[in-house]
Amino acid sequence: MFEAYEVVSRKTLAGAVAAVGLLVSAQGANALTIQEALAATYQNNPTLNASRAQLRVTDEGVPQALSGWRPTLSASALYGGQWEEADTIDQTLGVASRSTRTFSESRFVATLNQPLFRGFRTINSTRQAEAIVRAQREDLRFQEQTALFQAATAYMDVIRDTALVSLRRSDLNFQEEQVRASVDRFNVGEGTRTDVSQSEAGRARAQSALNTALANLNTSRAIFRQVIGIDPTNLSARTNISSLLPQTVSAAISIGQEEHPSIQTSQFMVDAAQFAVKTAEGVLLPSADLDGEFFYNDRSLPIGAQGGGKSVTASIFGRVTIPIYQGGGEYSQIRQAKEDLGRTELMVDVSRDSIRAQAISSWGQLNASIASITASEAEVAAARLALEGVIEEQRVGQRTTLDVLDSQSDLVDARVTLVTSQRDRVVAAYAVLSAVGRLDFDNLGLSGARYDPTEHYRLVRDKWIGLRTPDGR
Repeated sequence: MFEAYEVVSRKTLAGAVAAVGLLVSAQGANALTIQEALAATYQNNPTLNASRAQLRVTDEGVPQALSGWRPTLSASALYGGQWEEADTIDQTLGVASRSTRTFSESRFVATLNQPLFRGFRTINSTRQAEAIVRAQREDLRFQEQTALFQAATAYMDVIRDTALVSLRRSDLNFQEEQVRASVDRFNVGEGTRTDVSQSEAGRARAQSALNTALANLNTSRAIFRQVIGIDPTNLSARTNISSLLPQTVSAAISIGQEEHPSIQTSQFMVDAAQFAVKTAEGVLLPSADLDGEFFYNDRSLPIGAQGGGKSVTASIFGRVTIPIYQGGGEYSQIRQAKEDLGRTELMVDVSRDSIRAQAISSWGQLNASIASITASEAEVAAARLALEGVIEEQRVGQRTTLDVLDSQSDLVDARVTLVTSQRDRVVAAYAVLSAVGRLDFDNLGLSGARYDPTEHYRLVRDKWIGLRTPDGR
């Protein structure tokens, strides 16, 4: 009876070891690799697509600013008639008479205004809009990195939780065998009711842990579907991310300070704020316009009445406006713009410090996870040998059921730590690449079409008229 129990237990241990291997060697014929998952995220992630739409919205600020150079033309037309009836008295004859008359009038007016000089406001507002577009492009790069990092994390979470479910199932099988063996020993008088109760308690704990692992796996699968846009099936943890990392933490900090999109965004926003100050100051400068007007009038009066007929008038004038005092609001706006410039300059330092901290933190997490893997592998090997030894000693009566349960718990905990550390190593590697600003389409070598953030800008920048967007809406 005990020999059969020992054989089954060894099979359970082998199954648990295989469960740990899921995290590092899962590779099926049709496995969804992490590169493919990241490529799907790049194409399908709704948050990322919303950020691209936001960039297209921002692009329209440039043609709106350029419209300050362009003429405005308006026209109005009027047509109507008038009926008039009046009583008159001839003072000589004393006779009253009633007269009626009608007349009609049509009018057409067209006005043209061409700005010539607006205190450099058009130039500066255009440069401000262009700087905001460049900042928004860098923000899109940041959103891309955020989405790709979330995808890599969700991918590894599913693999980790799948492995943990396998571990918990193997542990539950082991605990069930312990219960059966304890009952058999009790029935033949070689065990106690305490041994049976301890085994049943171990089985209940294993069942509870399995239920928690299954719930965590369902959560991870749902997040995977939310971020990546497809269901997780047959995943493989193989990745070449380590080859893309900087060699040292100093190199990671240096690259991040030069390339991270958050820092680039804050620098472009400083440029935009500088042009905003100049635009606000332009209100205090003179402006010059060219005004033209065409006027056509056709007035039809009764026969004999004067003032009727057609008239055509055309005029063109140059107008110079010199602001003297406009209530003081413009001065407040200039001061406000200068304060905003100071704020954006401070945000550059905030971004630099934040990225530096992220690079150091993610690098430390990567090193910690690598060290944890080494320690966990040694712990798993030692705990496995210890459990095998305790089972042998229990078979000859030198160990109790509680000793076996404690040793099994140590082994399961060690394997959970190993699986978690293996997941953490991959996620930390992607975190390092994100912290240096290189977690993007080109550096990862993703497949599929790359989104060009400048295409929409080129199509709308010099558009004078038109309601349809470049994609036909």
